[in-house]
Amino acid sequence: MTRWITADLVFDGRMLHANLAIGIENGRIAALKPADRMPRGPVPRTDRAPLSDHLRGIVAPGFVDLQVNGGAGLMVGPDTDADALRRICAAHRRLGCAGVLPTLITDRPETTARLIDAAIRAEGTPGLLGLHLEGPHLDPRRAGAHDPALIRPMTPEDLAMLCRAARDLPALMVTLAPESVTPDQIHALSRAGAVVSLGHSDCSHEAAAQAIAAGARCATHLFNAMSQLGHRQPGLVGAVLSSDIHAGLIADGVHVSVPALRIALAARAQGLFLVSDCMAVADTDATEFTLQSRRILRRDGRLTLADGTLAGADLRLDRAMQVAMQAGASRERALAMATRIPADLIGAGHAAGRLDTGRGADLVLLDHDLGLRATFDGQDWAAV
Repeated sequence: MTRWITADLVFDGRMLHANLAIGIENGRIAALKPADRMPRGPVPRTDRAPLSDHLRGIVAPGFVDLQVNGGAGLMVGPDTDADALRRICAAHRRLGCAGVLPTLITDRPETTARLIDAAIRAEGTPGLLGLHLEGPHLDPRRAGAHDPALIRPMTPEDLAMLCRAARDLPALMVTLAPESVTPDQIHALSRAGAVVSLGHSDCSHEAAAQAIAAGARCATHLFNAMSQLGHRQPGLVGAVLSSDIHAGLIADGVHVSVPALRIALAARAQGLFLVSDCMAVADTDATEFTLQSRRILRRDGRLTLADGTLAGADLRLDRAMQVAMQAGASRERALAMATRIPADLIGAGHAAGRLDTGRGADLVLLDHDLGLRATFDGQDWAAV
């Protein structure tokens, strides 16, 4: 039996529609048709949240978050096994994410190897799109909350491991600094299928352009932990804003101010997307946690080390969309930045980020200001 869902507006990944009905069968999208041609009759209700034949608000594909450092009280790190990845993914599905890239920040080679193995064993987990390895091949001058003692240049052994992972995982994003790798290494990673992302770098505009020419396709948390735009030295920020590569943004008004977001949105009509950069406290009420033996405090929408250094973000993607709109993004653009654009970047556009027949019915219900109200897992609505 087909279950039909309509709303004030439906976002399909590209456009908002005022007259679109979603037909769902066995947890998948079976049909999309004009709402005025939808079969009429009673619609089932669930025991968790009422579902009527017309929902007030906006229905959209579940979010896609390419930078998730943890959740449900767990950090991605040395102890992360397949079960921990499942728990982290489940936490983010409760927060509206149809898919995520669990993200390991700078760590030891053996930790990276274990995490790659865990992700391969956890393949098929709902919401697990692959991995994001943020380091250790960074610039210690732009370490941020990463442990500078663990930052190092890429070796041939590192390259071989990453290329294997890019072939074995559904998707692999690798954040690196041009200072710690060679153009040939970037080219090899790209050819193996990895999404090479530039970040935690104090490189020049010229070095960034060389890395982009070698195959880098993205930048990690634009503006943060990178060389800034100057009128004589454009830096990595200038290279991103003047190129066509993708770039993630932590749109919380803390990591990047609203005026800076406005500049980025005006400079780049395409390619920008939203990330949460969230940590272990996501989907919890915890006020602190430990990151590589360092205490991280959660206060007033910020996560910081004891000295005040930002250490990830206390952010959900619905809030990031709202901040993007404050900076001038249209609702359609903000929605695309949290769904279709990141999904397409990592090659997951066939499974996430859009509404289309045959796809899993991972949906979110938003209010008209893009605040998250409920999630749909193909069977039932759950209030957030």
